[in-house]
Amino acid sequence: MSRDIATHVADDGVATLTLSRPERRNALSIKLRNEITEQLDGWATDPAVRAVVLTGTGRGFCTGVDLDAMAAVEPTPLARKRVLTDRVHKVVRGVADLDKPLICAVNGLAIGAGMDMALMCDIRLAAESARFCEGYINVGLVPGDGGAYFLPRIVGVARALELLWTGDTISAHEARDLGIVSDVYSDDDLLDAALGLANRIAARSPIAVSMIKRAVYQSQTIDLRTSLDLISSHMGIVQSTSDYAEARQAFRERRPAVFTGE
Repeated sequence: MSRDIATHVADDGVATLTLSRPERRNALSIKLRNEITEQLDGWATDPAVRAVVLTGTGRGFCTGVDLDAMAAVEPTPLARKRVLTDRVHKVVRGVADLDKPLICAVNGLAIGAGMDMALMCDIRLAAESARFCEGYINVGLVPGDGGAYFLPRIVGVARALELLWTGDTISAHEARDLGIVSDVYSDDDLLDAALGLANRIAARSPIAVSMIKRAVYQSQTIDLRTSLDLISSHMGIVQSTSDYAEARQAFRERRPAVFTGE
């Protein structure tokens, strides 16, 4: 059976995961979600992978849930809830468990669950053609894929509610102004920009990179003293690694460091 994703791992440690249902503008079927989750789970423990770039094939990054697939769900409240908790949310949990950088290159429409998928990534870059919409309200729904969690943390509660309540579509440049994306590139340059950023991060100590990611996200839900205690533990561990010794030696010798993740 053919896959709905395309994957590649480069020699520099940057992995690319491409949503590949262009005929449906990469709408999220259960099959596609399972493939995304399984791939991220595999890369999470693969030392050859140090950073991941997520993008889409064709004119749309992801236009949300595959409505045909959702129509087949048994029409009871429990069945509909279980589709979310047991299937849809597997992707969200898989992303949350990934200690490696996840950079999203939004190459076109990011609608509903597609926008949510972009929001759950660590960094987002957008093509000029990108358009963002939390469109659940337009079909009488609530954001079911993490939008109510991620969006307020990025743009603030008031702007998040405005986008969620109105279902307005915003351009790539508007998304940049709101802090949803870091930069906007031409469609032809987007993937190279994302891969270039991922390459720069992948060249750093993978131990330090993962610990920084963990500290940043954990510090959003704990008090200052707990965060400082956490980072002191991280610092003690990092300074005991071979990568730390290599980084110091390379700095003194003014050469690129070669990290082993040990």
